Amino acid sequence: MAKPTTVPGDLKDRMKNCYDAIAHTYNAKLGNVLDNIRLNYVNRLLSLLKETGRADATLLELGCGAGVPSTKTFLDNPTPSIHVTANDLSTVQLDLARQHLADHVESGKVTLIPGDMLALDFPPRSFDAVTGFYSIIHLPRDEQVLLMQKIVGWLKPGGYFLANFADEEQESHVMEKWLGEEKGWTFWSGWGAEGSAKMVADAGLEVLVRETRESNVDATFLWVVARKSV
Repeated sequence: MAKPTTVPGDLKDRMKNCYDAIAHTYNAKLGNVLDNIRLNYVNRLLSLLKETGRADATLLELGCGAGVPSTKTFLDNPTPSIHVTANDLSTVQLDLARQHLADHVESGKVTLIPGDMLALDFPPRSFDAVTGFYSIIHLPRDEQVLLMQKIVGWLKPGGYFLANFADEEQESHVMEKWLGEEKGWTFWSGWGAEGSAKMVADAGLEVLVRETRESNVDATFLWVVARKSV
């Protein structure tokens, strides 16, 4: 049963343990349910990247999961050819991504990085795009603000940001056995639709798309496409 809670000090360890334990269940139960909405925005981002006229692009995916469908769609895109840096907290999900993206891993077109997305460190202006699908929502909302500041620094001038956020404002929300899994302790947090859009804008990005979409898992998300000034 869901209930409000404070943010535990071992949140990242607990979230890693959760996704390691439920990876196969999550992918089986939610993959097809969530993918259609996600791929709609992936394709919109690909169109924006194509309009830049670049032959190549770099993209950071925060919370890549098992690498399908979004990571693979980015990697299979012909123009621009995209090198993806894919991060996930779960080593089990990254192992699955390594299997699903084997050809791209071998060619060096994708780099898989485990760990907390907030702890990532890249040189300024490293990426043409940064994405976060159903992942940033697992950070405490104060950390989401810090992450947005880092993302703006990582983006190249004119670079794009695409992510979804919780539609409802909650400092913390926990389910003890998400998806019916004994080890499915899961945490979410968010500023709500208004607050999340403001967070993105306050970080220094121009919000191009702001849409609220209801998924088939009894949850509503704010989807944002934003751009860094040239």
